[in-house]
Amino acid sequence: MTDRSGDRAGAGRVGWRGLIRDVPGFPRPGIVFKDITPLLGDPAGLAACVDELAAPFEKQGVELVAAPEARGFVIGGMAAERLGAGFVPLRKPGKLPRAALGADYELEYGTERLEMHTDAITDGARVLIVDDVLATGGTGAASAQIVTLGGGEIVGFSFVVELAFLDGRSRLGDARIESAIVVE
Repeated sequence: MTDRSGDRAGAGRVGWRGLIRDVPGFPRPGIVFKDITPLLGDPAGLAACVDELAAPFEKQGVELVAAPEARGFVIGGMAAERLGAGFVPLRKPGKLPRAALGADYELEYGTERLEMHTDAITDGARVLIVDDVLATGGTGAASAQIVTLGGGEIVGFSFVVELAFLDGRSRLGDARIESAIVVE
């Protein structure tokens, strides 16, 4: 595992490995789930993580950050604030009160769908997609599909953890991809 975290108080000394836990066999046998909830509970770790996710895109003219629920909301919302951008929630089906567009995608362990309001993005808006984990790339690809359908321009992707051995990056096109931790 490559740890690209900074040396912020608390988390910097422990490193990302101490804040992100492996949970073998969840949600099914053969899967090793990356649990970021300890990171979310550590103020210094969370701040350092969000700073690192936002920093590569500070001069890229990001207008909106889009992130899938649920963990992506926390990280993505904070990244949007750091970048002075708005936030677009990408929701599970049936959670939005107005007209929505969506995309289906496959996970390592099943099939899902993401949706966003049809008017969430103005044509040509520069959008950064943020999420906790890049695994097979299904969630990222679906997020990009929805953003593009809504008229947005993908500036890049920023992830807390990338499971490089699953090659999810290959599904995300030519956009810039940044990951704080890369698991080879």
